[in-house]
Amino acid sequence: MDNSPVSYMLVTANVGSVFEDPSRLLKTWISEFLIKVSFFKPQFIGLHLQEVGGKTYEKSMEYVQEFIKILCESTELQSYDRIRVYLDEDYTSAENFTALGNLYFIEKTLPSVKIWNFLTHEWDTVEGKSIHTGNIEAVATKEKAKFPQRFFPECKWSRKGFLRTRWEVKGTVIDLVNIHLFHDASNLAACEEFPSVYCKSRRRALVHTLERFHTDTVNGTAPYFVFGDFNFRCDTEGVVKKLTKDLSIHRTLNIKNDHTKLQYRDDVGSNILTIGKKEFLHTEHQTKFKESWLQQFDRELEPLKEILVEYPITFPPTYPYEEEPTMPQNYMSTRCPAWCDRILMDPIAKDLIVDENFSSKDYNVVGEDMCMGDHKPVYLNIRLKVYQGKVNQCGTVSSDLQSAINSWIHNIVDAGGDDADDPLYRRQSMENLASKTRYIQINRTGDADVDSDICCGCKTVILQETTV
Repeated sequence: MDNSPVSYMLVTANVGSVFEDPSRLLKTWISEFLIKVSFFKPQFIGLHLQEVGGKTYEKSMEYVQEFIKILCESTELQSYDRIRVYLDEDYTSAENFTALGNLYFIEKTLPSVKIWNFLTHEWDTVEGKSIHTGNIEAVATKEKAKFPQRFFPECKWSRKGFLRTRWEVKGTVIDLVNIHLFHDASNLAACEEFPSVYCKSRRRALVHTLERFHTDTVNGTAPYFVFGDFNFRCDTEGVVKKLTKDLSIHRTLNIKNDHTKLQYRDDVGSNILTIGKKEFLHTEHQTKFKESWLQQFDRELEPLKEILVEYPITFPPTYPYEEEPTMPQNYMSTRCPAWCDRILMDPIAKDLIVDENFSSKDYNVVGEDMCMGDHKPVYLNIRLKVYQGKVNQCGTVSSDLQSAINSWIHNIVDAGGDDADDPLYRRQSMENLASKTRYIQINRTGDADVDSDICCGCKTVILQETTV
């Protein structure tokens, strides 16, 4: 029995701006990704994409297909004989569309690999190449959900959600989850307090998703890696206070669009920092936010640090970069730079990693010196232990998760925050959230138990997908 660890390269990338300017950005993006593949030579590649196709999906369909074709036919990926692609492309379905894409490439020397079937609750052997595009609601080897509309800031239902797959590779089972959380709509609102209204919405959706996994009585639970565009932002209130010490504040009104701007000036009247709804500009914008001081304000994970862990970040903020190829390392002056793109994991997944030689080069960005769009992709190069089985904790929230949620709720209540009386927060803290899924349950005929390797001996069921 081969006990050698399996090498993985996990990558997350928001590619919306790449597909909005494919003639200048697409080939560069692919080239930089393939350079990393050639360097690390992983046995298993998990590539999670957000905003596939950009804002005008109907105009970008052909480029999405070209993107997949170039990748699958590239020289660098010829030794990967098993491919699974899931692209949520049905932009006509407002209640389902997430614009997420999960791509997996498996090297030919890796022995039998299996993928979980969320409909039959059995393992399917992975062979050949399967590319699922368009409407993928009925594809059973993935679980996909859009966040409930009540979670969205300002109730504007945009394409945010998650897309999960489960894998068994050399006897070790892991979930790989692609996630896209809400952005900050206004810098002015974001800098009023921490956590901001947008941060609270992101936490709601993230906790909702994690509880869904932890309470999955049908599929059981497995160690998971969650990597995507979390849209985590720095504590903007704290950042502004640090940047504007000894400066005076001035409010200006743009009569044309009725937008207020905040200008922070020094004692000679020079603007040092300007903040508008979609403007965040410092006089030292291209250097200031690449300094180490900014990391102390990267705080969105604090309430969930017991259940979501991450390797140390040694790279600059991943967003928002200029979309101009001649300025690959410059930030746009639209937002306070932040680490939006992350690769996180639960502690059990972290324990699977063989990391005695782990370095900062193993958790970093793709295309540091090239224009990759407004987001720099982030990768994690790891090796996982084999024959570790899976975790079976059906029907209950883990104690660490429940403790983190309770602490989060109590902190909100103690602080007298606006959400202290929000029934959603209280429900999440006091009971296991029964999340709405993309399936309805139909009991299987007979009383046969599920094999203990699948789901703790829970009674087996058939799930039927529904749009209700």
